[in-house]
Amino acid sequence: MEYLKKAYIAGGCFWGMEDLFRVRPGVVDTEAGYIGGENENPTYENHPGHAEGLEITYDTRQTSFKELLDYFFRMHDPTTVDRQGNDRGSSYRSAIFIQDETEKETAKEVIKIVDDSGRWNGAVVTELEPFTKFWPAEQYHQDYLVKNPNGYTCHFERFGTFL
Repeated sequence: MEYLKKAYIAGGCFWGMEDLFRVRPGVVDTEAGYIGGENENPTYENHPGHAEGLEITYDTRQTSFKELLDYFFRMHDPTTVDRQGNDRGSSYRSAIFIQDETEKETAKEVIKIVDDSGRWNGAVVTELEPFTKFWPAEQYHQDYLVKNPNGYTCHFERFGTFL
């Protein structure tokens, strides 16, 4: 299935991101996990340097990496360093985990569009990090807000499209 691709992002607590992305057109699957850190087999209790991230499987016939990034910059605040809502620390950083040069150029293009829009009260601080390995989070974190509809989230759609 050459039309299925994966994207890797982080923008605060993975619960809220997963809940919003799971229903986006063209998104086939989402998985909460850890990415970009120092240890193998990270856990919620031990994930130094890892961000709480999201693996998004998407159908390129229905959406694009650029459209996913457009939504990413609308549903979290990309102007805060190591923070989303009440969550603080590098686990909650805004990051795009780049798999190839095309993704890197697309990410830079979208960041420029977002910055030039002036919609946020500051410059985008989203990090472009090389993709290494994605580690799925514990089962109780998967689909957390489906299982716990009143659970905490700081993610919501703030604007219409930047594109």
